[in-house]
This record gives sequence, structure tokens and C-alpha cells, in this order.
Amino acid sequence: MEIPPVHTRRSLQPLSWLYGVGVNFRNYLFDRNVLKRRSFPVPVICVGNLTVGGTGKTPHIEYLIRLLSPSYRVAVLSRGYKRKSRGFRIVESSSPVTEVGDEPLQMKRKFPEVMVVVDAHRVKAIDKLLTIEKEERPEVILLDDGFQHRYLQPSLSILLVDSNRPVFEDKLLPAGSLREPLKGKDRASMVIVTKCNPDMQPIDFRIYTNGLSLFAYQDLFFTSLQYGMVHPLFPDLREERYVLDDLRKKHVFLVTGIASPQPLADKLEHKTYNLYTKFFPDHHSYREEDIDSIRQLTGSVEVDDDDKIILTTEKDATRLRELPFLDEKMKQMLYYLPIRVAFVEEGDKELFNQKILAHVRNHQANSRLPERQDR
Repeated sequence: MEIPPVHTRRSLQPLSWLYGVGVNFRNYLFDRNVLKRRSFPVPVICVGNLTVGGTGKTPHIEYLIRLLSPSYRVAVLSRGYKRKSRGFRIVESSSPVTEVGDEPLQMKRKFPEVMVVVDAHRVKAIDKLLTIEKEERPEVILLDDGFQHRYLQPSLSILLVDSNRPVFEDKLLPAGSLREPLKGKDRASMVIVTKCNPDMQPIDFRIYTNGLSLFAYQDLFFTSLQYGMVHPLFPDLREERYVLDDLRKKHVFLVTGIASPQPLADKLEHKTYNLYTKFFPDHHSYREEDIDSIRQLTGSVEVDDDDKIILTTEKDATRLRELPFLDEKMKQMLYYLPIRVAFVEEGDKELFNQKILAHVRNHQANSRLPERQDR
């Protein structure tokens, strides 16, 4: 297997050098305890990355929710990217997407029993969560995209690496997409290479294993994306659900505002003879002129409307669902495609689950030791 090419902007390399000086100095201050980090008596599991752009954080956090919520009270803490509100907010299923962000709202609607909160100040947010009455207080906190938030010391850090853009071939911003130098990976307890081909061969695993060059204390896993049933965005208007193979003769209009839409487009190209794409920036807030452009695209294909599907992601669905200027015709064509993560190597799912569950159990037991000794 050839390593996917990583395109960088060489002309911006001097700016990347200056950026690197600042980031390295900041990390040095944390590593030498000049800048202080806070740890907490509850397990705080951070899921983050070294790069800008999508590495699959949300589906991996959802995986952890499914794993942990049957046994523990779980809270998800997110910044709530591009929300218009500020400060600490508890996300409700009825919360406006503009006030809490698309991904937090997506998770709350999928897992209503899980507490989801948004706050840019993660340390203050956890302090608030720990003031909740003991019977409702979170027993595990999942930190969304907090790898560079170093004022907080997670009990466990999971670093995600997109297989389509190997970090060991990338450059610092703005020439590349790295938020910090590659050595930042050393802070992770686990590294997951995401969006892998499920049919990876032994040589493929070796390429990433050698490229990442992890320490013995770090676990390495490989995951791929599994696509679920295609669901109507407005089930009151249209109830039909489809498997991807049902789209073979449909005209599919892929509309999305995510960081890395191409893998999804590539997947759909193998599932339909007629694919049309319209991509927007990540976390895009859809405006009326955007909907008009989508309407023009679907109208340019002269087939029966029943043979057309506007397909989007779960994240986009949280924004599109609230738009007041969608007409009934477009609502009937709108569908979304849920995704889950799956482990590529046999046995890795069980190993990963065991390590996460053991970490939570051990952390909770250790956090109670001082209380027991005081008695």
C-alpha cells in the first residue's frame, strides 16, 4: 500500500516555523510545570487529534458512550464549536443548534440519558459538573477535542489519526494541518488510526506502526467506518428507510459541511450510478441561498422526484432540521446516513473495551483511597 499523499503549502513553511516556536514554548511551560495542569477525582477520557479537520472524534466518543453508559453516569464535555452562545450550557434535546453546536446536539439526541455540556473553559466546566448532587454527578467525563487543552490533565488520552492524512508526513500550520509537532503524540495513552480500509493488509499496518513510532506504554488500534441505514430527515413526511445498496438506481445528491467529505463521496460512488455532490465548509450554517443552490442542483436532473435523494450526514442533519425555509418537496427528499466505528483487527474491540473499562474501575478505586484512609 502506498501512503496517501499529504499536500502541504511550501510557501508557508516560514510561518509554520514561527508557529512551531510558539507551540513548542507553550508545551515546554506545561512540561516543566510552569503552567499548571488540573486533574480530577473522576475519570476524564480525552478524545482528540494533532490536526485540524475531521478525524472521526464524534463517532469514537459515541462508541465510548455505548461502552460506558450501561454501567456509569457519563457526561460529554465539548467546546460547542461555532455556537453563538458563551459559557457553560447543558445541552437538551430541544436546544437550538446555534446555541450548543451541531455535534453536541447530535450526541444528546442519540443518547438522551447522557449529560452533554458545552464550555470553552474545560477546567471550569468540570468543576461545575462535580458540584452536581452525588446521585446525578457524572462518574466518567468524555472530553471532546481537548488534546491541546493542556490546563486540564486527563486521566486517559486517546489520540485519533486520519489514515487518509498520515501525521508523520504532515507539516505544522499553516503549511500543513498539524496543530502541534508530531512529538505531541507522546502524551497519548492510546492512538487510533481512523477511517481505515476494512481490508487492510499486514504491510498496511506496518506502514502506520513504523511511521508513528509509538512508545511501549502506548496502545495502537485501527478503526474503520460502518454506514448504517439511510434515514429520512423528516419521517412524518416520508417513512421509507434504505440500506446503501438500495440507492443503486437512485439519483443521490450528497450535501454536507464536514471537514473530510471525500471518503463518504468515494463510498457512495460504489453504491449508486448517479452521484452529485455539493460540499460546504465544516460546521456550515445553511442559509437560504445555500438551499436555493441545492434546489437548483436537484432540479437540473430531469427524473421523477421519487428517484431523487438528498443525502447528508448526522451532523448536517442537526442544522438542516431546524431551517425555517425548507419547502415540503425538499423535506421529502432529505435523508441522513448514520455512521459507527468498527475495529479492523480481530480481537482489538475486546482489548480496547477491556482497557477502557479497567481504567475507569481503577481510577475510581484509587480516587476513593484518601477518603478511606481518613476514616
